[in-house]
Amino acid sequence: MRRKAGAKAVAPAVRELLDFTGRVTLVTGAGSGFGRVIARRFAEAGARVAVHYRGSRDGAEAVVREIAAAGGEARSFAADLTVEGEPERLVDEVVAAFGPLGALVNNAGGYPLADLLQMKAADWDTVLAQNLRTALACLQAAGRRMAARGEGAIVNVTSIQAFRPAPALAHYSAAKAGLEMLTRSAALELGPSGVRVNAVAPGLVRREGLERAWPEGVARYVAAAPLGRIAEPEDVADACLFLASPAARFVTGTTLVVDGGVLAAPAF
Repeated sequence: MRRKAGAKAVAPAVRELLDFTGRVTLVTGAGSGFGRVIARRFAEAGARVAVHYRGSRDGAEAVVREIAAAGGEARSFAADLTVEGEPERLVDEVVAAFGPLGALVNNAGGYPLADLLQMKAADWDTVLAQNLRTALACLQAAGRRMAARGEGAIVNVTSIQAFRPAPALAHYSAAKAGLEMLTRSAALELGPSGVRVNAVAPGLVRREGLERAWPEGVARYVAAAPLGRIAEPEDVADACLFLASPAARFVTGTTLVVDGGVLAAPAF
């Protein structure tokens, strides 16, 4: 379904800009990490949330319970997104359970370390599959349904490492850089059907045990960030919420960097 050229959009009331009441949202990789917080924040905004997980069943079900306890609606869905056909099955199950899909947050991924000269082809293939191919497959499965309805929003979670590399993460940086261009390509092709596609690029995000495990890295990041701290999971979640919401109704094909200003800091 293509929108009429020159059709005038009606701006929603301010109180409705972040209102997801009744809107179905699928968050991949929501059983662990800041994916759990993304799912909770969408539920707080009124969304009916599909909490996807691969191996983190306990984490996903804990998120569902937390959302239900707060008066929201959520269900967990298992899928190995690296297996052909699984993303399509996942989207089919979400739609069967909740109804038409309004938003997709492509958050699932992985970042194992591997030095460049010791990296195996299998290491490269695994990381690109986890971070790029799965995002494409989910985008296609959700995008077909959204395009047929003439509306929808997709948010891809990339990383500032798409723009600035880090040691032992060449495969991850390459995958996230690819996801950046996939975001723009999808925005170009899906825009005429009323589907917006954007990305959120986080910097270093707080997780349990991070400062104990990597104190020197956290200290370097804090020193480099103009805002003087690392990101909280809610910082990333709220950026996703904004881009999927009516507040961003004329925003597509762009990346919202959530790094406290690290990429804006001088290199010397």
